[in-house]
Amino acid sequence: MLYMMPTGARGGKSTHSMVPLVLAAVIGLSAPSAVRAQAAALEIERAIPLKGVSGRIDHMAVDLGRKRLFVAELGNGTVDVIDVAAGKVVRRIGGFKEPQGVGYAPGADALAVASAGDGSVHLFRGAGLQPAGTINLGNDADNVRFDPRSGNFIVGYGSGGLAAIDPAKATLVRRVPLKEHPEGFQLDPNERRAFVNTPDAHQIAVVDMGADRQSGIWQMPNNFRSNFPMALDATHGIAAVVFRSPPRLAIFDINTGRLTGTFAACGDADDVYFDAQRHRIYVSCGTGSVDVWQQDGFEYRRLSSVKTAFGARTSLFVPGLDRLYVAARAGLFGLGPDAAILVLRPVD
Repeated sequence: MLYMMPTGARGGKSTHSMVPLVLAAVIGLSAPSAVRAQAAALEIERAIPLKGVSGRIDHMAVDLGRKRLFVAELGNGTVDVIDVAAGKVVRRIGGFKEPQGVGYAPGADALAVASAGDGSVHLFRGAGLQPAGTINLGNDADNVRFDPRSGNFIVGYGSGGLAAIDPAKATLVRRVPLKEHPEGFQLDPNERRAFVNTPDAHQIAVVDMGADRQSGIWQMPNNFRSNFPMALDATHGIAAVVFRSPPRLAIFDINTGRLTGTFAACGDADDVYFDAQRHRIYVSCGTGSVDVWQQDGFEYRRLSSVKTAFGARTSLFVPGLDRLYVAARAGLFGLGPDAAILVLRPVD
């Protein structure tokens, strides 16, 4: 059963009152394992506690109109709804089996939650996030992306597939088979195609979303493994992919699949983003940092490595709010008993 509760019903101190305490734990000098953010490219603006959340935290999504951040708390079986303007959790939805992916469709005003444990995708609608239907994909429902061209959610799942879900009708539109389980993937806003990391196959799959089929393969370099996060800069025709073994940031030409450059990166990366306004790349890593890269023509130089917290590898960059949100697990290296969302502000 799925349930919702306002955070005030759980008792204890309010999340707002805990913000200074958590932020001090992250960047204060008193905690020997905590480190301060460097001011060169990003700085920690605040921390939003996720009281009572344990275990791994996975992906995030944003309702920009209402300034709400959705956080998939895989280890806790819950999704938190955060009012980012107020800096506090305002609702918690429970009853999921390992929620991994979340996505928001502005036109349909719908939230999608994909769960690895049972392969389900639950839909919620409106300001009240009323339950709006469930689609069962079989197993291991993972990343969720909203496709503005079709108005559908695209969900990676199972031993190899992408599913298109109509958020207004709460129906499965179609499935696109893949050879291996999809990890990070991106949708080309200019053409009906998707680029999908399939680390078990040591490849990136190119998918024709119009024909519902895989149309190409980019074979990864033999010495690079575990390509999980991916970001797309369609304006310049490039994709940023981060490998975990060894930790490397790689840039690909999306029209040819050609590898154009690689750079040493932080370890255990799970998310990567382009900051189009500043011509930067952000890479969040479980080793406890966010790497910042600056684009100089066709080259990239590392600006800084901003310290966060060990295990804080998932993140979401929201250009409309000009903030990078990083999920930090509870009880790790000076963060105290509560998990938190670290809010990082870009510095020009």
